[in-house]
Amino acid sequence: MTVDTYLQLDEQLCFAVYSTAHAFNRLYKPRLDALGITYPQYLVMMVLWQDEPQTVGSLGERLLLDSSTLTPLLKRLEASGFVTRTRSTRDERVVDIALTPRGRALAEEARSVPPEIRAATGETDAELERLRRSILRVRDALQASNLP
Repeated sequence: MTVDTYLQLDEQLCFAVYSTAHAFNRLYKPRLDALGITYPQYLVMMVLWQDEPQTVGSLGERLLLDSSTLTPLLKRLEASGFVTRTRSTRDERVVDIALTPRGRALAEEARSVPPEIRAATGETDAELERLRRSILRVRDALQASNLP
């Protein structure tokens, strides 16, 4: 049986992205386990290390996550002592997320993770930046697509 090229697994961009994401996750996992956080929690922490406080809504927008996914993740970060969650005094429907001193200190511990992952790719910084921009263009086009 001859399979159309469009149906061959190795020809699929989506599988290349999917399997690469798994490879990244395998590299991140032991490093983040040592920090006491998961990859989604690491993403939240990176946003907060860059700019805090944030609202749950602003974190969701930045990370492309809905609040039903983000809230349990934030509760676990709070239970671990990395963040605080407080109702906004401006609007009680809004929850503000801020780093604790322990959460701020975690940034220093996490500092070695990106260079280790970058080195593991075997690519130059310039090539990785080109690839990152290309992937973001594809993501943005897919999000803007009118396909059902």
